[in-house]
Amino acid sequence: MTGSAVAWPIADPVALLERSIGYALGSLQLVTPRDMTAPTPCREWDLRALLAHMNDALATLQEAVDDRAVTLVPDPNTIDESTDPVAALRDRACHLLGSWTGSGDAAPIRIGEVPVLADIVPAAGALEVAVHGWDVSAACGQPRPIPAALADELLTCAALFVTEADRPARFARPLEVARDAGPGERLLTFLGRHPGDG
Repeated sequence: MTGSAVAWPIADPVALLERSIGYALGSLQLVTPRDMTAPTPCREWDLRALLAHMNDALATLQEAVDDRAVTLVPDPNTIDESTDPVAALRDRACHLLGSWTGSGDAAPIRIGEVPVLADIVPAAGALEVAVHGWDVSAACGQPRPIPAALADELLTCAALFVTEADRPARFARPLEVARDAGPGERLLTFLGRHPGDG
């Protein structure tokens, strides 16, 4: 092989996932029963639907660390409708974090039929978890800034993972952002969110 290998830019993706989960858990503390029907920054989803989506995302991350593979077939039984969705999500997040921090397995993870670097999966999960954590806080009318150091690393992830093919289906078009905006605002506007929503 000629030339130098391109280094993965996230030094510790599992630590990044841990910080994202910590931030999202803080947002979950804001949720009250009356918020469940509140609109979210995610088009066509109320807060209950967003929490269900987050639960599905964490279930996928759990499948990745447990099986070293993601089937891409949604599990219709990932959440019991009779349970408190916030408590269920909190429990799943804590279990997931324990699984990733205790894994240490560097073997590739198959996404469908495609093997990817093991580090990619928790990094992608960190981006999803943190941004939806912000969505939760915005839906509750109390948008919580994503910590600057966390947002800065997630911006690197977003630049790698979010392409034009993802817009406008998975993410809205990027929004204008002030030149002096911090990394949290730049991350949210890159993903089509208004940092002042809430």
